[in-house]
Amino acid sequence: MEVEERWAAIEAERRSLAELLSELTPQQWDAPSLCSEWRVRDVAAHVAMTPNGPTAGTIVVGLAKARGDLWGFGRDVAREHARRPVAQIVAELDRDAAARTMPFLTNARNILMDALVHGQDIAVPLGIERTMPVPAALAGFERVWRMGWPFHARRRLRGFRLVATDGPVDVGEGVAVEGRVQDLLLLVTGRTAAAAERLHGPGVADLARTSRP
Repeated sequence: MEVEERWAAIEAERRSLAELLSELTPQQWDAPSLCSEWRVRDVAAHVAMTPNGPTAGTIVVGLAKARGDLWGFGRDVAREHARRPVAQIVAELDRDAAARTMPFLTNARNILMDALVHGQDIAVPLGIERTMPVPAALAGFERVWRMGWPFHARRRLRGFRLVATDGPVDVGEGVAVEGRVQDLLLLVTGRTAAAAERLHGPGVADLARTSRP
């Protein structure tokens, strides 16, 4: 995916997520997401604040307070932002949908993957079908599969062959797991239980033994 295509996909994902969020009830905003210890509102706040995310100094101080726990730091920052009224979070997400600014030490590939996956973190537990555009889902999957930290997908899923039914994904060796690219993306980012319900093939029964990053 070219740079302009990637940013266009990021904008589209942010705007469609803002539209979805605008229709949620108060109970849905406070429901658990697929991210452990994160409510829907926390995930929404995280995506909304990304274009104006924490500075390098804030990250250093925050990580020190969290004793080096990156996930804990991210959760705490999102929770703080999530204290805003939900209408403000939605407006912020839509207002900054086309913004190309980003937090320290990240890039557009990560931003796209993050927006795609967090959209599912919100939609899946609420029983809402949210379809990813296949080109964007492919870009997200390829990014996660090639990187090591923090997901370590190739290590966690050693012994499995992942095959997409809607795109050119055929990676790994071993027992087959098949499905849409967007569901394979959930799998490689550690949303194993949610992904397994949407995947098929002889390897699905063994996915539970793979650990979350």
